[in-house]
Amino acid sequence: MDRMKGNIHVGDKVFRTNSKALETLARESYQKENKKIPLLATIYIQQGKPIQLTVKTHTSSIYQNIEATVFSDIIPIKANNKPIEKQRIIAQLQKTNNTHYVFEKINVQLEENTFIPSISVINQLRRNVLDQITTQAIQNMNRSISFSSIEQDLEQKSILSNTSSSPKIALLLNNLLPTQDYTKIEEIDALYIPLRFFANRKREAELVALTQKNKVFIYMPTIVKENYKNILNNLVETSIDKFHISGFVLSNLSSSLLIKDLEKKYPHRFAYIANYTLNTYNSYTLKELAQLGFHRVTVSPELDKGSLLSLHKASHIAKEMVIYGRLPIMSINYCLLGRTNHCYPTCGTQCQEKDTFFYLKDRLGFLFPIIPDNIQTVTTIFNSKVFSALPTDFSFCNYLRICILNESVTEINHIIQTIKEGKKIQGKDFTNGNLNRII
Repeated sequence: MDRMKGNIHVGDKVFRTNSKALETLARESYQKENKKIPLLATIYIQQGKPIQLTVKTHTSSIYQNIEATVFSDIIPIKANNKPIEKQRIIAQLQKTNNTHYVFEKINVQLEENTFIPSISVINQLRRNVLDQITTQAIQNMNRSISFSSIEQDLEQKSILSNTSSSPKIALLLNNLLPTQDYTKIEEIDALYIPLRFFANRKREAELVALTQKNKVFIYMPTIVKENYKNILNNLVETSIDKFHISGFVLSNLSSSLLIKDLEKKYPHRFAYIANYTLNTYNSYTLKELAQLGFHRVTVSPELDKGSLLSLHKASHIAKEMVIYGRLPIMSINYCLLGRTNHCYPTCGTQCQEKDTFFYLKDRLGFLFPIIPDNIQTVTTIFNSKVFSALPTDFSFCNYLRICILNESVTEINHIIQTIKEGKKIQGKDFTNGNLNRII
């Protein structure tokens, strides 16, 4: 990289990274303090009634005159011993360190001698109301942006083409539990199955049934070791011959070579989806991936909500958004179960043929699920919390992806139905990731 000129050299190509507008924006951001958005809150806690939290803003720009109200599922009761105190309520609401908000004033309307069965409900109310504030601010931002007549026309066509029908559902099965009948999964438009399962002969009958019922895409591994490329390519060819494959989810840039090879042998037969691991952060990335032959792009779940919504203007390729699931946080070239850097075939096979799940436990007691890949000896470590977003916030996407790890078929169908109804799955084990943070 030539840092003085702001250029990146890749082969014989030079990409410019300098911009006067970006330099001015960066300079201004360093020169002024990055303040949090102040909020005014009133919380009503009465026995026998849901807790009500109302939050208002009083700043200018996109946060001007925003008001949001949320209610709890838990009902306060009369206290037998220790009633809840106002200071405890205020302390819970003020936990906004990982957001760009701060409560400037909190008015607590608390009935005397009242007890809240679960204090975590205050945390959930805080998260829900901040979600609503952010959503309204983004809507205000979109309304305030001015476009030329040509840009307005292009945006209108893009929005109409993407929202003419509700987003389709893509389901990723990170694991196939032997006790579950995945043919009973209903109302999905695409099914992603990791490549490693196509190497297991005991799974052939199951895979035949799944590929006959669904549009099945082979989910390629994020890491492909040099000495395993031929093995994986042969497995892809064998899978194409044995099963009805609709396409591939490709997780690293070298996989674009696979597109060229397959297009030579099977022209226009498969659809190719770029996984979010290709760092799909902006419209420039989407455009480049479209030129490489991808038909759909999964936008990065690491983006904040504003950045995600800005991608709706990139109309040159279909978009997919992860809406639910445990996301991988690390892949390592080591088997944590065998405590070795190579895989014992019997051990790896047993991992795929049992409902037993393995976890890493941190010092705070959080459990991080792990999945070994017995082909390449690559262990994937997943987040301890489940990512969950509100589907209606991302109606501009053509597909919404649900990532499944150890959920039963009954749970999977419930998740699908909940998302189709435009609802968000919530609870203490769920997280909205970076959606409400400014990246």
